[in-house]
Amino acid sequence: MRLVHVVIDCADPASQARFWSTALGWETGDQDDEEAVVWPAGYSYPAPTALPLVFITVPEPKTTQNRLHLDLATTSVEHQRSQVARLLGLGAKAADIGQGDVPWTVLTDPEGNEFCVLDPRPVYRDTGPVAAVVCGCADPAAVADFWEVASGFARHESADGFVSLRSRAGTGPFLELLRVPGRKTVKDRVHLDVRPWADEDQGTAVAELIAAGATQADIGQGDVNWTVLADPGGGEFCVLTPLMTA
Repeated sequence: MRLVHVVIDCADPASQARFWSTALGWETGDQDDEEAVVWPAGYSYPAPTALPLVFITVPEPKTTQNRLHLDLATTSVEHQRSQVARLLGLGAKAADIGQGDVPWTVLTDPEGNEFCVLDPRPVYRDTGPVAAVVCGCADPAAVADFWEVASGFARHESADGFVSLRSRAGTGPFLELLRVPGRKTVKDRVHLDVRPWADEDQGTAVAELIAAGATQADIGQGDVNWTVLADPGGGEFCVLTPLMTA
């Protein structure tokens, strides 16, 4: 299995795709009335050099801070400053989520999804514009082993309340598990998609993930060709069908 998408619920996929493709310097790929995808120009799906962003229409409004968010990389203090100004000009808004006096800047996109513009850090110098996908959870250490299995990533760094994973190819964004207070109470508006390899069976992959600690989840998905599970911390994610090869 490998991690293949970051999926973001929204009211207007086309508008969100326009904001994020401009914000990241990416392009819009597949798009229809219900869904839009953005990824780097020339991207070869599903290479680990990036995680495409998939925007899907949902009727429910955003009601609480997202448990998953993006961290954007910068190369210098001036780059960080100019990026924040540019993003505000595109429609982002400054956000106070209780972060206090920190070296990164918290913003929200036009539909209120939180993200961070990081101060320059050497660890993110080769990630591309998205430094990390950050997943808040009660106990990062307790879910890290699971996400190694589910994402296909390898553990990169561990500290108290923090674990980072990255593609075994050493490229693309990090997946970071960060301890956050509070209990999950609503369905995540941002979730991850994982996909079995072409020679793997979806049912076998689901069984492997359940054996690793996932549970079945019903979020009203109905009869679909993907399977919705929850990780050991309760975060929903989807197991897609294997990518067919020619």
